[in-house]
Amino acid sequence: MSSDRETLKAEFLARHGYGDVRRQPLGGDASTRSYERLHRDGRTFIFMDQPPALETAPCPPGATPDERRALGFNAAYRLAAGRVDAFVAVAGWLRAQGLSAPEVLAAEPALGLAVLEDLGDDLYAKVIAEGGDEPAMYDAAVDALVALHAAKPPAVLEAGGSTWPLLTYDDLALRMAQDLFVEWLPRLKPVTFDAAALADWQALWTPIRARAEAGASVFCHRDYHAENLLWLPDRQGPARVGLIDFQDAVVAHPAWDFSMLLHDARRDVSPDIEQRSLERYLAARPDLDRAQFLADYHALGALNVARILGIFARLVTRDGKPRYESFMPRLWRYLDSCLADPALAGLKAWFDAHVPAEARS
Repeated sequence: MSSDRETLKAEFLARHGYGDVRRQPLGGDASTRSYERLHRDGRTFIFMDQPPALETAPCPPGATPDERRALGFNAAYRLAAGRVDAFVAVAGWLRAQGLSAPEVLAAEPALGLAVLEDLGDDLYAKVIAEGGDEPAMYDAAVDALVALHAAKPPAVLEAGGSTWPLLTYDDLALRMAQDLFVEWLPRLKPVTFDAAALADWQALWTPIRARAEAGASVFCHRDYHAENLLWLPDRQGPARVGLIDFQDAVVAHPAWDFSMLLHDARRDVSPDIEQRSLERYLAARPDLDRAQFLADYHALGALNVARILGIFARLVTRDGKPRYESFMPRLWRYLDSCLADPALAGLKAWFDAHVPAEARS
């Protein structure tokens, strides 16, 4: 960290009444953000640092596909570029729905700094590994999605003096997602994709992307999994699920966050938990066509898992983070489960033809 950035952070904390805290660095994630826990008089807070200069621009609401590509990956893929104003606006909207996003206690988005309510360390992944009630916790996570999907997503989110557009997870963003696989897997595994294979790849995904965009109707957290959910058992109902890392939220198909939850790259989600979760959601949403939802869950799940495989290959090869390769066998198992849907026989045949068994590890 540069001394200039550290000075900026110290001045921010002093300006907002946190100059006397003890600062404790916290572990990072796969992003350009960093966090500290602040301690004062037996209370704790979270200090978020997202230097704006480390990311390319986010997507302007009216940008064309060509303009988005020219701006860079974040705009094309409709990521928030780590912007603190996105976090503030999304957090405020989630809290207004009765859900447990952190309260924003101080923020200066232009500096990329914020002090947040501390929701604790009880991540789903940690609590379940220590013997927590996994079925009850996944039930609560499903109930939180039911609550989210019952709320009409606004075009613009406003909270804490920040506004942020809630854009659609559209065809271009979905194509960027799927293509991470064919771009990055060959840099890690013994595979090559010639022009014919790439043409078939696009043709197979095109109708799935069309279904995803046509079905984009709900608020989508976009990274809804056991290391971004906190267990808050002293709260009630869906508020028992603490939400973090939601600044990239979009309007998307309701199956998307289910894939993130049930095709969790970092922990095994059993077929029993998967089935229980889907049945609980469908029981709460009798307006949905069951067969169509499950078909979309398999199709978008396959796209999502392929996307994550591509991201992990990039993290290993470009960013020097080898631990992500250890998660990939689990993702291949999820992909096989999705591709077992007979409606995805064409996609299954593509993977069987172009990604040999030795590359699926």
